Amino acid sequence: MARCKPLARKKRLARACKENSAVPLWVVMKTRRHFRSHPKLRHWRRVKLKL
Repeated sequence: MARCKPLARKKRLARACKENSAVPLWVVMKTRRHFRSHPKLRHWRRVKLKL
């Protein structure tokens, strides 16, 4: 990540980066595969953030 950007934008990008992860396996097993995929999963090239 380039350093010449405002801190607020950097924080939003970091949050989006952390949100973009799969559902933990223990959650999948506990819910008996009811929650298998994450609705907010985003591919870096297909879906762009509105920042």
